[in-house]
Amino acid sequence: MTLKLCGFAASNYYNKIKLQLLEKAVVFEEELVWTGQAHATLIDRSPMGKVPFLQTRDGPISESMACAEYIEAVYPQNKLLPADPYAAAKVRELVVYIELHLELVARQLYPEAFFGGKVSDGTKERAHKLLVQGIAAFAKLAKFAPFIAGPQFTLADCAAIVHLPVVSSACKIIYGEDLLVALPVKDYLRAMGERATVRTVNADRKTNTEIMLTTRPKK
Repeated sequence: MTLKLCGFAASNYYNKIKLQLLEKAVVFEEELVWTGQAHATLIDRSPMGKVPFLQTRDGPISESMACAEYIEAVYPQNKLLPADPYAAAKVRELVVYIELHLELVARQLYPEAFFGGKVSDGTKERAHKLLVQGIAAFAKLAKFAPFIAGPQFTLADCAAIVHLPVVSSACKIIYGEDLLVALPVKDYLRAMGERATVRTVNADRKTNTEIMLTTRPKK
């Protein structure tokens, strides 16, 4: 059975896994599954109704970090986690900082930043405080030398490439400033954008976002 990546390419977390698969040259198929579906195409394989998830020869796996760990274990080529346990832990640490302390905080701003909704001033103030704290902590760990964790492309880059642009954009729209401006994020993303795998992910994200905005099934 060919590995299936399930979800939709407008999702940052879907694209994190897709970029990992492309960088590792893993043969896989994509299955379009929207969130908000209550039937078996989603809930039976991802009980929280989230994407992405994998359909493997042994069954489904949900949650992006579990998916990433499975891929690294089953497909050893082009490793995106260092063999050294400490170095591997530092890559995982960076992924957590990017997702827990940056992206998930900034996500509170997305309804107003990207979808025409409204976010309360209190939420904006709390998110701003947490983002400033999270970015300062991330800055102590990120190397940008030239990759997030150092000289090798890793899972931390798969996370940074898909999440940092959205965090930056949300901050600029809501606060009128890019809270990541003190870090070399622009130069990093520009360099990463030259990779064929990243170009593929970005092009597919653009196409899928257009589809989502026009034809996505309503909840």
